Amino acid sequence: MKTSLTTPWKLGLLTSLYLSQGLPFGFFTQALPVLLRERGLSLPAIGLTHLLALPWALKFLWAPWMDRYGSARWGRRRGYILPLQLLSAALLLALALPEGSVSMAALMGAVLLVNLLAATQDVATDGLAVELLTPPERGWGNGIQVAGYRVGMILGGGLMLLVFARLGWRPTLLSLGALLLVATVPVALFREPAPAERSRDTSSPWRWLGESLLHWRHRPGVGAWFTLLVLFKAGESLATGMVRTFLVDVGLGLAQVGWMLGFLGFTTGLLGAVAGGALVHRLGQRRALLVFGTLQAVSVGLYALAARGASPLPVLAFVCGVEHLASGMATAALFTGMMDVCRPEHAASDYTVQASLVVLATGGAAAVSGWSAQALGYAGHFTLAAAVCALAVVWVALTVREKESRW
Repeated sequence: MKTSLTTPWKLGLLTSLYLSQGLPFGFFTQALPVLLRERGLSLPAIGLTHLLALPWALKFLWAPWMDRYGSARWGRRRGYILPLQLLSAALLLALALPEGSVSMAALMGAVLLVNLLAATQDVATDGLAVELLTPPERGWGNGIQVAGYRVGMILGGGLMLLVFARLGWRPTLLSLGALLLVATVPVALFREPAPAERSRDTSSPWRWLGESLLHWRHRPGVGAWFTLLVLFKAGESLATGMVRTFLVDVGLGLAQVGWMLGFLGFTTGLLGAVAGGALVHRLGQRRALLVFGTLQAVSVGLYALAARGASPLPVLAFVCGVEHLASGMATAALFTGMMDVCRPEHAASDYTVQASLVVLATGGAAAVSGWSAQALGYAGHFTLAAAVCALAVVWVALTVREKESRW
């Protein structure tokens, strides 16, 4: 795809798109566990709510259709992104209509549907990112991707907790829907360049998916790379699945948790993602994964130390800030590697296969986090999570090669 967009315009557009995904996901994964814990739900039950993010793990099933079919009028990628974001905003605004809070069944159904819409939007957005960004821009692009997504999560999670604590359910959902509509403006104004002419393919998209999976199967070292995709973020997800309930159980109120996630998490997560994206090209893929993966393991280990004693608010804030910083850097490095191995003509499918594997691993880890925390206690749980993070670093050292920034 040829484009006259400058790098700042590309990065600005991608920031708005990934922020749009993070807004509802942040509310359902960060704010909702706190609200459910305050209502007295058990740790295993809260952990199981992460299974509602299953569409993020299964999106590779419909990615080939989105790679193959697109609107000539509205754009191959934009034709999917714009209506999906508008539907997500409409659903969030509809949740604000009932008086008081919605029923648990309706809320869980809405979580699942919004995850389906956002995951589908993500397929088109990832394909657009691979097509728009040149190789030298990908480090910055993935830094912006992680930063935008994390900022969206912090606004949807931490900020919405503050709004909920002050104003209640309806203003919170109205604010969330309004933020998503504002974030939709850049893609509504964007005019997607026409893709290069491609030969007409009359085969079934299911065959295309099979060929994509077969492509991965025959790549040298793909087993080691896919193992890394499973390990690299699973330990952190195991830890963060219980961080919000941990903060509630040590006595922090909604406003304190919201401030910690909203202001502190926003700042450090943004810095980590941008810094990580900027340093990937300079460090090289292998060294970036080693350095940022190590920082991620250390930051999760700090939660284990904090859980062993009565940690005051400044200590918890410091640990939270370090974890957001390290997580942003590690994710930017991993996503850059994922983008580098995509075939241009199958960008959405190839990237989505990898992203689905990451989500499957992180979602599974988050889903069992409640049982782990209940069985081991918070200190033992965070120690286990740090060990998984450290195992991922060892795997990088053993399997990733610097040559061509691949495995």
